[in-house]
Amino acid sequence: MSWLPQPVQYAWTDLNFKSRIMKTNILLFIATFFAFTSFAQHFEGKIVYKDVYKSRVSNLTDEQLTTMLGTTREYYIKDGDYKSVFNGSFFQWLLYINSDNKLYVKFSGFDTLIWNDGATYADSILKVENRKTVTQVLGYTCDEVVLTCTSGKEIYYFNTQLSVDPKLFANHKYVNWFAYLSNAKSLPLKSIIEQKEFTVESVATSVTPMKLEKAFFALPPNAKTKEGPE
Repeated sequence: MSWLPQPVQYAWTDLNFKSRIMKTNILLFIATFFAFTSFAQHFEGKIVYKDVYKSRVSNLTDEQLTTMLGTTREYYIKDGDYKSVFNGSFFQWLLYINSDNKLYVKFSGFDTLIWNDGATYADSILKVENRKTVTQVLGYTCDEVVLTCTSGKEIYYFNTQLSVDPKLFANHKYVNWFAYLSNAKSLPLKSIIEQKEFTVESVATSVTPMKLEKAFFALPPNAKTKEGPE
């Protein structure tokens, strides 16, 4: 799936928090790019993705990026809220709360959550392409949406059985999420995101319909939050 003015950015060498905030948007962008009661209804439940990262910047290797973000991502969604949980060493989870239209990020070792405004994204979509019956993932026959943007290219493969109401995300401009959903109206089973700083390929390894409590998508009690850098 795709995910700003300059968002939360991190370095990987210094112990000081501020020194770990990078001058690029790589990690938060990837994390957001990477968003069932029955298949007759909108998707509610859990999708597990395998993520493969390739760095395109000289000061960050593939191995460092993979270590920080991990190789497995658990994605939970209920109505207009979603949460991604990572198995990396530095980036723990990302939470989108629809009523706030904010994305909150938890880093390992830091109590303060960093948030970014979902309504803001410094990118333009130049072309949208749609193709039917392109590939299969987990037995689902997938259509394709390709977004060619000023930031790079975003390729999504989806099946309409994993449907989402795009109106719930009408204000979620961040990482072109609403632009994707307005075309697919479904969660991606596979995505390939190509930008000048990185590429990431995500492929679903399991899809689990389940009822989720609203409280699952709430901030931790007494959570401290801070707006991410512009």
